[in-house]
Amino acid sequence: MKAESPLAFHHRSEIVLPVEPERLFAHLDDHRRLSGHMEKPSLMTAGASMRIDTDADHGQAVGSVIRMSGRVLGVRLGLEEVVTEHAPLQRKVWETVGEPTLLVIGAYRMGFSIEPFTGGSRLVVFIDYARPGRGLARLLGGLVGRYYAAWCTRRMAEDARAAFPGPIRGPAPSAR
Repeated sequence: MKAESPLAFHHRSEIVLPVEPERLFAHLDDHRRLSGHMEKPSLMTAGASMRIDTDADHGQAVGSVIRMSGRVLGVRLGLEEVVTEHAPLQRKVWETVGEPTLLVIGAYRMGFSIEPFTGGSRLVVFIDYARPGRGLARLLGGLVGRYYAAWCTRRMAEDARAAFPGPIRGPAPSAR
């Protein structure tokens, strides 16, 4: 059996928003706001929520650390992320450190990029991820990991749309 490469899976969501890149980046650079959907119970989190904690740099500098913890269906979940790229107005990337304790995805690299677009900005939110390493989580990851990844990137893009409502100039959101 061929070994699976690390972070072998990918998903991205794209949306055009009627806001200048400076304002959009400032909004998304607040990790608590960007990942706020994880702090609210939802169907995709089986009714659970995660607590988000950041270091003194608030996840806004290369090397900054973000931690999430919570419980789902009685199972303790947790992860630590580190910011690996921080290019204001253009791009931010963070990735898990070590093996996260999650149910449907394993280690991941996630981020967003922003580029000017007529009347606003084009936002791309992406995730490159691996399945969980073993056991039931690996099985669940094979079954629903891609749906979770799609939900997460779409949710971040749609949360940005809610923060900057207005007519979309350009293509509708897409997912790949």
